[in-house]
Amino acid sequence: MNAGQAMCWDSQKGCDGRGAQAPGRCKQRPSGRNVRTSGARLRMAAVIFAAGFATYGFGADKQLKSVGLTVGDLGNPFFVQIAHGARDQAKTYNPEVNFTSLSSNYDVNNQASQIHGFISSGVDLIILGAADSRRIAPAVKRAKAAGVIVVAVDVGAEGGVDATVMSDNKQAGEEAGQFVVDRLQGKGQVVIVNGPPVTSVQDRMAGVLSVLKKYSAIKILSQNQNAEGTPDGGLRVMKDLLTAHPHLDAAFGINDPTALGCDLAAKQAGRKDLFIVGVDGSPEAVAALKSKQSLFAATAAQDPYTMAQKAVEVGYGLMQGKKPEKDLILIPVKLITRDNVAEYAGWTR
Repeated sequence: MNAGQAMCWDSQKGCDGRGAQAPGRCKQRPSGRNVRTSGARLRMAAVIFAAGFATYGFGADKQLKSVGLTVGDLGNPFFVQIAHGARDQAKTYNPEVNFTSLSSNYDVNNQASQIHGFISSGVDLIILGAADSRRIAPAVKRAKAAGVIVVAVDVGAEGGVDATVMSDNKQAGEEAGQFVVDRLQGKGQVVIVNGPPVTSVQDRMAGVLSVLKKYSAIKILSQNQNAEGTPDGGLRVMKDLLTAHPHLDAAFGINDPTALGCDLAAKQAGRKDLFIVGVDGSPEAVAALKSKQSLFAATAAQDPYTMAQKAVEVGYGLMQGKKPEKDLILIPVKLITRDNVAEYAGWTR
């Protein structure tokens, strides 16, 4: 007996209300056993039907169709690796994903326009390396209002990002500061070459200052000049600092490009009486550490490729309704010096 037959014993469909059969209807009322069997079959059919819907995409993961990435400066190898890591991870979810990477050049208005463009083009996910952690907030809010997942990478961002993935920048500053202190044996004159108003720089500054200020014989001669995170900026600022301070023992640049610019300024000035520390672990910094002509002495190494992979992984998970265990994911750094650079494998890609 099929499902249609199981239903036709009803008095309105097959019987005259006294047990007699209406013409052309059921021949007999089914037994309770048959009703139960038919009900079981109906339930089984419903399960198979639902499974069929899932097979054809109902309940399947949301597809990652489009990703927009905007970072501080794609002229910096660090951010190039972030772009590569994000793109490669996105392609693991969809080989045909539309991936766009843009450089804000640390101009927050430019970056806000880029985010508006991402929203208009219908991206599923924005990976944001903020040009200004605080002032980018209105653009982040617009993206969130449009239903776009926003994951901050490398630096934090206000405005309600869904998650943040970055290096432990306070640790980077602390390790750099301790290296300076140890090499100077707790006494000397130091300059810090600052950078853009983003959380990674602020955290590094907090870390290095927390160490240096423990030692009264360490004199910090400058800490507020913004070299914009670039070699040219480091060169410009360090030239002025070398002129203003005839005697310096050490310089800390907030990233490797800045520190390498400081190194070049010292070379041009013929100065060999100081050493320089950076943050990133970039290939250029590794080359400087291996060079006898360089004053570059240490760098707190990050892994931008892996960091960006994690950011996209978190963003894709959020698309599927899977929240990370923590909204802030910190990746440890490692101090690379002339003593251990030979064992340093470098960035992932």
